[in-house]
Amino acid sequence: MTTAVMPTYGRIDIAFERGEGAYMYDTEGRKYLDFATGLAVLCLGHSHPHLIAEIQRQAATLMHTSNLYNIPGQERLAERLVANSFADTVFFCNSGAEANECAIKLARRYHHTNGNPERYRVITFNDCFHGRTLATIAATGGEKVLDGFGPKVDGFDHVPVGDFEALQAAIGPQTAAIMIEPIQAEGGVMVVEDTVMQNLRQVCDDNGLLLIVDEVQTGMGRTGRLLAHEWSGVTPDVATLGKGIGGGFPIGACMATSEAAKGMVAGTHGSTYGGNPLAAAAGNAVLDIILADGFIENVERMGALLRSRLEDVCRRNDSVIHEEVRGRGLLLGIKCRAPNMDLVTAMRGHGVLVPPAGDNVMRMLPPLNIEERHIEEAIAVLEEVCRELGQ
Repeated sequence: MTTAVMPTYGRIDIAFERGEGAYMYDTEGRKYLDFATGLAVLCLGHSHPHLIAEIQRQAATLMHTSNLYNIPGQERLAERLVANSFADTVFFCNSGAEANECAIKLARRYHHTNGNPERYRVITFNDCFHGRTLATIAATGGEKVLDGFGPKVDGFDHVPVGDFEALQAAIGPQTAAIMIEPIQAEGGVMVVEDTVMQNLRQVCDDNGLLLIVDEVQTGMGRTGRLLAHEWSGVTPDVATLGKGIGGGFPIGACMATSEAAKGMVAGTHGSTYGGNPLAAAAGNAVLDIILADGFIENVERMGALLRSRLEDVCRRNDSVIHEEVRGRGLLLGIKCRAPNMDLVTAMRGHGVLVPPAGDNVMRMLPPLNIEERHIEEAIAVLEEVCRELGQ
């Protein structure tokens, strides 16, 4: 098909025209159960009435002003994120990659303000993913994202997760921060153990480093906590948000303690669109739902049910999928024996959308407000797909 769109995506030949709850409908009228949610973006599913109403209300009054002026909705969104997290202050942008860029700049500026401008390097981890900008592909470090975009931006050192000997060897007089995802979602839904997170906090404290937690895919209730690092009991210096924070509207956030962000004064960083009235309205609407009594607890319950049902299917179909189910809450992955794209394609053929991940994993990223019937529908399709592929 000829298209005027730059061909940077290997698109699937389906076009969707509407969504409702946990379902999407394509232009041919076919119905799909959405366990991909735009890669963890549509945390409230499709066409959530409260989110629609708040976006419509704001769009009808004032969509954008720029950050030259006070934005009351942005102030409210920041105050609510601060009140429900470790952070003291929040910078708003348009995406998770931009939030990670802000975190990297913040770490450099922190040490510059402390009189140590030579400290600019950030330690990241093998199999991570932090975005598609020049800095964040360097932070990611994989050849797949770096190929053709050299020279690689300087300032990033990579070590295996949990290898503290390699970590200590990587720390030097130029090291500014450690940056990690609580779950390496794109890398294969690999959960970073709580003890590893706790040890990273100690290493940062011992060496005067900032601990940056990339919560772009794991945040906003996805794992059964507002932020996934809460499972470990660790308090980071910086955390980044994207994807689910807007429920489908583009918004990102870099959250930090006041100490970590002390160098981020007027003129040091900015965004034309970031946190504008329309984005703030979307973010506040999402928080209205996620922070409601019992919502995040129900995510944990639904996540436990989905994991249990997936484990049952895995035990019965070990020629196609491993017994291992990875992840937390409603960010789960199945390690496949068959090629993961075979399962992804077959699931789609049966009307269930799921995304792949690294390490031959198939992910499940349903809306956070799914019901048991949606889980049972997805499980029935997975069982059928395993039977077909097993033959």
